[in-house]
Amino acid sequence: MQTLMPEPQIFVERTLALIKPDIVDKEEEIEDRILRSGFLIIQKRKLQLSPEQCSNFYMDQYGKMFFPNLTAYMSSGPLVAMVLARHSAVSYWKELLGPSNTLRARRTHPHSLRAIYGTDDLRNGLHGSLSIFSAEREIRFMFPEAILEPIPSGQRARDYLNLYLKPTLLAGLTALCKEKPADPMVRVAISSEIHSP
Repeated sequence: MQTLMPEPQIFVERTLALIKPDIVDKEEEIEDRILRSGFLIIQKRKLQLSPEQCSNFYMDQYGKMFFPNLTAYMSSGPLVAMVLARHSAVSYWKELLGPSNTLRARRTHPHSLRAIYGTDDLRNGLHGSLSIFSAEREIRFMFPEAILEPIPSGQRARDYLNLYLKPTLLAGLTALCKEKPADPMVRVAISSEIHSP
């Protein structure tokens, strides 16, 4: 009896990560930890936000007592913004960050980034998106030129493969078989460029 294996699926999710102004000097150390945790850094930039930009970024916190201190802190110096990608990126990033309160993070998640780099509840070192929806909004805010297309899965992915990828590969491999060139990889690349949509 043949066992049917499910088709492999790749779901890549994106999230926003911010290294806050007071620990920007730990950027390389933090990036190393991010990469060792299975994330890819898709985009990265160093920038300094104005208090108005911080107010817009943290608009969901507007009206809370800490809001003025938060916008002053986040605009106090440069920060590093990164788009991280991996399977379940939002939840894995939140797990790596630990609780937003640094003191609680030190008690309950001592190896988390906020336990290591945070100093108090406001200066917790890093920011992470709370959901896929907020990640998309925050990525667009920090990287306005980014193209955020939903990654196709299921039938949409199969349709894309059948419509674009398979005909291109078929044309390239057919040309390769007919010509038997000395360097087949170069020939496939050239043929694929000619036949791509």
